[in-house]
Amino acid sequence: MADFAFPGLNLAIATPFDAGGKIDLKQLEANLERYLAIGIRGFVLSSGTGMHVYLSAEESQQVIAHGAKVINGRARIIAQTSALIAEDVVERTKRAADAGANGVMVLPPFFEGPTDDDGIVDFYADVAAAGLPVIGYNVPHAVGVEITPGLFQRLAQIPNFASVKDSSGNLGAQATLIRTGLPVMNGADLLVPYAMYAGCKGLIWGGANFAPKSCLAVVKAASEGKWAEARLIWAMLEPIMALIWAGDYVQSVYAAAELTGYGAGQPRKPLRGLTPDRIAAIRDTLGDLIAHEKAA
Repeated sequence: MADFAFPGLNLAIATPFDAGGKIDLKQLEANLERYLAIGIRGFVLSSGTGMHVYLSAEESQQVIAHGAKVINGRARIIAQTSALIAEDVVERTKRAADAGANGVMVLPPFFEGPTDDDGIVDFYADVAAAGLPVIGYNVPHAVGVEITPGLFQRLAQIPNFASVKDSSGNLGAQATLIRTGLPVMNGADLLVPYAMYAGCKGLIWGGANFAPKSCLAVVKAASEGKWAEARLIWAMLEPIMALIWAGDYVQSVYAAAELTGYGAGQPRKPLRGLTPDRIAAIRDTLGDLIAHEKAA
């Protein structure tokens, strides 16, 4: 794991919005500083949890550039540069490099894009030529493209193709990617300790927005092979990670972060804040995590 560029916990940080739905850069800075003080050493800026799809290209770049300026070398930075047009992905990737990103996370071509392996390989080769390590994003239920072990092995031949983030939520499918011997990153919140046991090399974790202390603790215990300790910590995290994964994921992360003191405001429209009943369910499921995460 030491040789992998993005090991351990990489926080897919929520992009803060003010009451008018504008990006709140001051709150982004405050949240980054708080996460850094806790010990987070990897961030994904303009992530899916950070509402990348609902940011304009200029807004995404603003989040990446400002976040990188705040982090200032104190943690590794992955920037999501996904877009519908390949040339736009390349341009966004170059701008992320100029801002100080250490790598980029990129969805395969989506919305009636190529689904054949040759087309996907060509796409990632173009992105990788922009100069930063590339993390492919496997989320077949949302994109319609699955990165299979065979495709992964082809992608790994591309210079600068670093890893695949697997957000399928299917541990068996992720394990088949891991068995290639290539570095896989887990992106499914409810699979964290199991994916680490299976041999994933790193984590991109949106739920860590609202429970960074506990998430760091379970990752540390698992990475050290202290599985009994990891299981005890995971017993606190598992109910809420399962709840948010079951639906309304982004809105639930924002709501849970408000409850534990890492607020990023409300998600941007067209996503809406959760109903009172759903917020109450999140509060009940968080339980003691609320007090633990708010403790100094």
